[in-house]
Amino acid sequence: MGLGMSYLRVPPELDGEHDPARIARRVFGDPAWRGRPPGELLDLGGAWQALHYLITGDPWDGPEPGCDVVCGGRLLTEDGSEELGADVIYLAPDRVKLCADHLAGTPFRAVAARFDPAAMVNAGVQDAGHLDLRARDRVLEPAYTALTRLFAAAATEGQPIYKTMSETP
Repeated sequence: MGLGMSYLRVPPELDGEHDPARIARRVFGDPAWRGRPPGELLDLGGAWQALHYLITGDPWDGPEPGCDVVCGGRLLTEDGSEELGADVIYLAPDRVKLCADHLAGTPFRAVAARFDPAAMVNAGVQDAGHLDLRARDRVLEPAYTALTRLFAAAATEGQPIYKTMSETP
């Protein structure tokens, strides 16, 4: 069992509500949130940390704005992820825009140069021991492309991105 990450674009205001923590509880408190259209929802599953490593060269940190794509943002569930079944992280629209610009200006082949499963295992990247060139090309590259599109759409619409992290089977 590992951790999986999903991304959701949500309008900055939801039925008159502007507080990200309250919006998160409303959205993620309803199990139907996983049924949102692919343009609004992206599930990276367990590939999140490998992508973060490719983007930043580090399993958890790295330079901004790249580190915000996966690991950045404000944790909204410090006091109760149990009620939602996941931790929820909020990335404000201004930071989404910086990430979108960074992703748009950084093609996958540039970050793929960091793909080194042995180094990733040594750094503690989740599931890195199972990665090979096929996984890079069939999983990580499409996920990077999807992230780029999601962030671009959110930035264009001035939306924040909410990320959820939960255990996967």
